[in-house]
Amino acid sequence: MFTGLVQDIGIIRSIDSSRGDLRIEIETNMNLSKVQIGASICCSGCCLTVVQKTNNSFFVDVSAESLGKTIIGAWKVMTRINLEPSLKAGDEMGGHFVSGHIDATTEILSITKDGDSRRFKIAFPKGLEQFIASKGSITIDGISLTVNDVDNTGFGVNIIPHTWDNTTLSDKSAGDKVNIEIDMLARYVARQIECRG
Repeated sequence: MFTGLVQDIGIIRSIDSSRGDLRIEIETNMNLSKVQIGASICCSGCCLTVVQKTNNSFFVDVSAESLGKTIIGAWKVMTRINLEPSLKAGDEMGGHFVSGHIDATTEILSITKDGDSRRFKIAFPKGLEQFIASKGSITIDGISLTVNDVDNTGFGVNIIPHTWDNTTLSDKSAGDKVNIEIDMLARYVARQIECRG
């Protein structure tokens, strides 16, 4: 379980496609001494398992299933990704509950300046429109964000300067794809309504 609060920006150092699954090495400034082999790290929204590590990098294996449902297939050597280790008992809960299981990928429609912030307009992920509401939570590339507005083409989020400077959203342009995880509470509420209907 994660909070959607990015703790580091990692850099892809190597991608090995010679195996059955893709093995990716990610360089990080996180303290890896307490990260166990088998631990989960949220990598731009995707919960991935540490299978090997060095002093300043860790390796993950990515299955065909994950490649087909996320933007991981677009990662290249030197791609920057958002990193967050899994929650431990007693950790501060600053964002919202994030599982690290990507629901869909979708496209950034536009990025515009709004004062010191940036406004991202993002296309609705197909079939998930009913889970995205104004003032609700959403996770984009592992970042916990509040939905500002919703219309018939998509939804908007406001990126404050701190988030812009400390996540990979500053690397993005209109037309780029992002990983989306809807708020799990919205999913459960929708399921309850469906069962009562």
